[in-house]
Amino acid sequence: MRRALVVGSGSIAKRHIRNFRDLYPDVEVVCVSSSGRQIAASDVGATSVVDMIEAAVLDKPDVAIVASPANFHLAHAEKILKANIPVLIEKPLCVDISELAEFSSDQLKSKVAVGYNLRFMPAAKAVKEVIVSGDLGRISTVFSEVGQYLPDWRPDTDYRKGVSAQKWLGGGALLELSHELDYLNWLFGNISEVSAVTGSSTILDVDVEDTVDALLTNQSGIVFHLHLDFLQRSPSRSLKVVGEKGTLIWNLLANEVVLQSSSVTSEVIFSDRNYDRNEMYVEQLRAFVAFAKGDGEFDSTLGSSIEVMRLVEAIRLSDQQRAWVNLEAIK
Repeated sequence: MRRALVVGSGSIAKRHIRNFRDLYPDVEVVCVSSSGRQIAASDVGATSVVDMIEAAVLDKPDVAIVASPANFHLAHAEKILKANIPVLIEKPLCVDISELAEFSSDQLKSKVAVGYNLRFMPAAKAVKEVIVSGDLGRISTVFSEVGQYLPDWRPDTDYRKGVSAQKWLGGGALLELSHELDYLNWLFGNISEVSAVTGSSTILDVDVEDTVDALLTNQSGIVFHLHLDFLQRSPSRSLKVVGEKGTLIWNLLANEVVLQSSSVTSEVIFSDRNYDRNEMYVEQLRAFVAFAKGDGEFDSTLGSSIEVMRLVEAIRLSDQQRAWVNLEAIK
């Protein structure tokens, strides 16, 4: 690998650039600002900066990462894919599922990976192993929650000017916290029906939803309770899986997985409170580079990410209609 392209100049783009340069120090890392603003290579940590994606692809980068705001993801990715360059698209795949109608997915899907990086956490893999093993017995109910006060995400900036707080850029709790939607599909199989309510509390003075509450089901009959929010002053992120033989609890903030077999018996399946969370991005990058070389599959595919967008659309429709929505109706 000689050259990598990163589209975007925000915090996630800078993280990808830094990881490229640390992991592959001999690779030239080129950055294109997604907004068109003038930036210097030193501003983002890149080797060089190019003004336009079209110019950047002429230099034939081996791989590219699209880390622009979500409303630009597909348009930026398609320019790169048409040059036959594999692309990792940051989550979410897009803002609205209707955008996919214009995206040439059939012929390009073998070149696309999507950045749902929670899948690369060792704790997530431990959770997956327990669920696949059948040790929990028949699973009846799952609780998935994430909440954190939006102004605390990046305290050195005005949160109202960030992507998360602006609807047209793809902000809002539903898209920003769609990792939970992705891992529910990944762990348990795709959701089939949804009943949901989204809310804009006005507490944050933003034009996006700051809470999402949903009841979900899948073909296996599992019932899922999902909660996403931008409001909790004390951050919370967890998954609880209730099975006939035990309950599995994944505390994402403590980075710990516990299996409770009874009221008095519990086993720590995984624990690493000193885990460097950049490691999941590093592992994701390694997997993407291998995928680009044809050395393996990338776990979070275009197809699985389209399923996330179908679920996003179903949640929106359910909120609008105040009714259950079957995902078979979402095309």
